[in-house]
Amino acid sequence: MQIIYEYHDVSASQRLEGLAKEKLEKLEKKYDFVHRADVFFKTENRSDDYGMFCDIRLSMPGPRIFASSNAETFDTALNETVRDLEHQLRKIKEKMSEH
Repeated sequence: MQIIYEYHDVSASQRLEGLAKEKLEKLEKKYDFVHRADVFFKTENRSDDYGMFCDIRLSMPGPRIFASSNAETFDTALNETVRDLEHQLRKIKEKMSEH
């Protein structure tokens, strides 16, 4: 799987990229039809402490899927985003197996 990283108002981080790669490779093993991931890390000034955002767009045959989460840390936001994507992928795979 090709993984593209983009950072907005955040310094690039090898640790975050490694963590994202590890989680996305696990998804790829379960859902082999996914061929590209675009991972976005960004920060926003907010009145609460949830200003760290992680957005991920997955490309595959058919429509792309997207998930976004914000949390106090990028690690937490990444975990939530990957969990949301896995839920979407599970639904897609169920529809594929029905046909």
